[in-house]
Amino acid sequence: MISLAVFREWFDYNYWARDRQLRVCSRLTPEQWLRPLGNSFSSIRDTLAHMAEAEWVWLERCRGESPRSLPAASEFPDVEAITKFWDSTEVGFREFLKVLREEALLFPFSYIGFTGDTWTYPLWRALMHLMNHQSYHRGQVTMLLRLLGAEPVPVDLLVADDAGLFKISNQSRESAR
Repeated sequence: MISLAVFREWFDYNYWARDRQLRVCSRLTPEQWLRPLGNSFSSIRDTLAHMAEAEWVWLERCRGESPRSLPAASEFPDVEAITKFWDSTEVGFREFLKVLREEALLFPFSYIGFTGDTWTYPLWRALMHLMNHQSYHRGQVTMLLRLLGAEPVPVDLLVADDAGLFKISNQSRESAR
């Protein structure tokens, strides 16, 4: 099992990488933002919308809710709209992780999926799934940026560490105690 401290760092990294990619995407033209590129989710907008919506769904599930659908990607006409939505999800996840107890990671975590089926996993596995999901799609965003002729930024975990992310997050957690 992964410790709660590692999950908190993983979420710090997730938002660091997200913000770097969103800054690059904010420089895209509206045409580039929406251009179909033949990916899992057609455009940069659709891929980022999927990532933001997936995080929101998992946050709602962590809160004991089981949303039956996702917002439409069309609700995100630009980077600013997706950033606003995603930032509120980040606040919710940070609050959730702040009060989460280590032993809760082992507890059964159940939710109802979009098909109406009930799924149960240990909480740590659901959180690990979410972080893996986000990393997977960040790689797609990097590839889509290249296809558009934009210069992607490095979003590797060790780049974040070299930039001081984990030193900062560890210091802020220490001062919060």
